[in-house]
Amino acid sequence: MPAIVLVGAQWGDEGKGKATDLMGSDVDYVVKFNGGNNAGHTVVIEGEDGTREKYALHLLPSGILSPNVVPVIGNGVVIDLEVLFKELDGLEARGVDTSRLIVSGSAHIIAPYNRTLDKVTERFLGKRKIGTTGRGIGPTYADKMNRIGIRVQDLFDEGILRQKVEAALAVKNQVLVKIYNTRAVDVDLVVAELLSYAARLRPMVRDTALELEKALNAGSNVLLEAGQATLLDVDHGTYPFVTSSSATAGGACTGSGIPPTRVSRVIAILKAYTTRVGEGPFPTELFDDDGETLRKTGVEYGTTTGRPRRCGWMDTVIGRYATRINGVTDFVITKLDVLTGFEQVPICVAYDVEGVRFDEMPMGQSDFHHAKPIYELMDGWWEDISGCRTFEDLPAAAQAYVLRVEELIGARVSAIGVGPGRHEIIERFPLLDA
Repeated sequence: MPAIVLVGAQWGDEGKGKATDLMGSDVDYVVKFNGGNNAGHTVVIEGEDGTREKYALHLLPSGILSPNVVPVIGNGVVIDLEVLFKELDGLEARGVDTSRLIVSGSAHIIAPYNRTLDKVTERFLGKRKIGTTGRGIGPTYADKMNRIGIRVQDLFDEGILRQKVEAALAVKNQVLVKIYNTRAVDVDLVVAELLSYAARLRPMVRDTALELEKALNAGSNVLLEAGQATLLDVDHGTYPFVTSSSATAGGACTGSGIPPTRVSRVIAILKAYTTRVGEGPFPTELFDDDGETLRKTGVEYGTTTGRPRRCGWMDTVIGRYATRINGVTDFVITKLDVLTGFEQVPICVAYDVEGVRFDEMPMGQSDFHHAKPIYELMDGWWEDISGCRTFEDLPAAAQAYVLRVEELIGARVSAIGVGPGRHEIIERFPLLDA
């Protein structure tokens, strides 16, 4: 069977868990292939009695909540072991079976000194800060590329682990003490902390690339789930205000060990408006009452950080870019219900950069910083759409909005989220191959 890639089309927080839920029992494996606990999914599960339970996932794949799915943390992820076990314990306390989780032995570990470096570096940058979450993600990926990183498998050989920690701290302690004027990190304490997780972690560890290959050959459906999103990709995002990993469809292959020839579909999640957390350019950002309405109605606060998200109108220039970079076959538009009640709903169709029209993403960072949105106004709607389950159920104005967005982004809209609940979604076209 082929693999399916699921990515965010904007700056994250689009609601990727919604699409995972929609595929539900038809997916056998859900693989997180990049990022760490700097991203989050919020999943709302409805009980038979009508109650709703909200789950905030940070490091774990959203498939952890589906009883028939094998959740996988792939080799492209960086893992904070304290966060991993706290998250597992929290789910177990709420009755979620987490025993199916498997973890790549080649995934990298976030060491305590990487969290320290992340925080002091952001403080040092001042006005030039990137807006990281301070969780050590970037420094851990830097160690990976500098070939001084610590991998999951290293925890099972104390000699190798100590050698790697000593080598890393030989340089990092000089930086911490002499540049940032902070305390040196003790090698023994780091080794002891990391070893304390080894026994519990060991049963979860696999050669996940091999296991996924066997699963595909056996006819299983494998969903490769990105953390963050296209505009935060380290290569294709709004650099330098990006994450430190490959959050686009290409990263799914390197972050999981699945070859590109096994991928048949790329599903991208596009919020019905646009949000961003952290620093960096944002052409359609709103600083008025409309922006505050979007934030309050959409509950736009970071799942991981709690930070208020910056809010703005739909940007189809970004949508087209996501289609091109990822090879998107299907879009899922989420939170269409949040737009209910606006008299008019603007769609950004192009940018004005100092009098020059850009229909595609500007190549230059400076041009994107100076981009002003060119809007096309669509009629709004006032009806409650949370109960709609077919496209035809939507108000005419909402249908027109979706169809115009579909036309502008260049790929079909296969599903539409109309509320926060797990089943509050319209499926226009199947997200899985028959």
